[in-house]
Amino acid sequence: MINISSINTHMFCPMKLYLQTHVDTTENIDVQLHLEIKKLKIDIQDLIQKNMRKLKNDMTIMEIENVLSQNISSYLEGSFNSIQSMHLGLTNQQILEINDETYFNLKLFALKAKQAMELLEKNGFSISDMFFPNCMYSYLLKDSQLELMGLCDKIEIVDGKYYPILIKNSNPPLKGVWDQDAINLVANAILIEEEFDNEVFVGFVDYSKIGDRRPVVMDVNLRKALFEILEEVKDIVYNKKVPTVKVNDRKCRNCEYKKICLKE
Repeated sequence: MINISSINTHMFCPMKLYLQTHVDTTENIDVQLHLEIKKLKIDIQDLIQKNMRKLKNDMTIMEIENVLSQNISSYLEGSFNSIQSMHLGLTNQQILEINDETYFNLKLFALKAKQAMELLEKNGFSISDMFFPNCMYSYLLKDSQLELMGLCDKIEIVDGKYYPILIKNSNPPLKGVWDQDAINLVANAILIEEEFDNEVFVGFVDYSKIGDRRPVVMDVNLRKALFEILEEVKDIVYNKKVPTVKVNDRKCRNCEYKKICLKE
């Protein structure tokens, strides 16, 4: 069965998928670190949601920020220590970036919560669902007919409709979303439709670094593109088809397989 992560790797570089599948048998530490950081950020959002329920509409912005920040510093410190104990290569720069991103989002949530409470004349408990709809995190989806599976970062459920959410730590393009992110979303959308018998019309990419959510329409063209890529992935994974190396200075520079596939 093909994992959505293999589709992501193929879109980054088909040769990387081939080497990762058929040559490299060691555990990919970078992937594990990425998953741990993503889990940490999801947990932080849960903490902010719990803290938001404590807000009162007569609080100042500073008071709101203080309430939203409760227990977050200690959680971050504990999580960083835990990840470092796994020897996954978490750097001081990554820790700094996560801290900066967290407190940027806290200030953003504080401003939005203040505006919502004043406009609606309600307290935090009543407005928290506006910011954090009913959802499921890291939900495992499978479709044996498509031979496709994957973990959806987040599925939000609003008025009986299901919305796949992709949480990204990378910088977004100036407009819209990256092609790889759109394909990831539509793959999750198709699996959600099979799992819950509920058509998915739109998904979202949360670019957490800048606190921006961008929509992706699950149209026919996007679905067709996914199936074409899925066939290419199956060819590499199942049939061991060797793809052509396409040199890209930006991608190749930081790839762990550059010494293999660029070998003269």
